[in-house]
Order: sequence, then structure tokens, then C-alpha cells
Amino acid sequence: MPSSLGKRRRVVGAPSGAPPPVGPYSPGVEAGGWLFLSGQIALDSEGRVVPGGIAAEARVIFDRLGKMLAQAGYDPSDVVKLTLYLTDLSAFQAVNDACAAFFREPYPARTTVGVAALPRGVGLEVDVIAWKDCER
Repeated sequence: MPSSLGKRRRVVGAPSGAPPPVGPYSPGVEAGGWLFLSGQIALDSEGRVVPGGIAAEARVIFDRLGKMLAQAGYDPSDVVKLTLYLTDLSAFQAVNDACAAFFREPYPARTTVGVAALPRGVGLEVDVIAWKDCER
């Protein structure tokens, strides 16, 4: 990373009530109008998996992402790229419904990846890239 970008970078922390990161990473980093939010999984404030299946996981994740976006001065309309990681692709529709409830047109670009496993045994992880014009 160029040193000039490193000087303009700021860490975005997890919102109140969110569990601490499960590894050595920042919950989010903003640099030059770009916001990169690390993959979010559905853990409660004590680090336990939220019960209720994939739909419940998606609600918790998108709620947390919304709070993180707001905390950094962004909103869902600023999201340009979304990546979904699912351990069971048959749950795609439930996650798709959560996306439709969170985003409005024009929707962000999106990739869905089927994976063998995710941290803590959850069924869904979501990461986000957002951008906003620093001049607005």
C-alpha cells in the first residue's frame, strides 16, 4: 500500500453490542472514499452463534452492516460490492430476501460463493465494499 494512502486510512470499529473480531483484523477500514467492511457472521455480543437458521443469521448480519455503514458515514446506497459466503446454497433464497430488504435499486454488484465451512459453524458470512464521493 502506498504510504500516502496509509496516512489517510481510518479504522472503523464494530458497533456497540457486536462481538469482538475473531482474529487479527479490523472490522472495517476506510481509505480515499472507499469503505471495506470485513466479513460479518451472526454472533451475539458474547460471541455465540445466533439461533434461528440462515434467515436469522442474515437479519443479524445486515443489521450490523447497516450500523457499521452509518457509523462510518455511509449508507446501504453507497455499497458497490457485496460478497455472500454460504455453506448451503439451498439457503440462497432466504439470503436473497434479506438482501432485497436491505438494499434498494440500483443494487450493488454481488457474488455468492458456496463454501465448505465458516468460522464458528455459521451458515453465512457477508463482506461489503462501499464508496462515496468525498466531495458530496
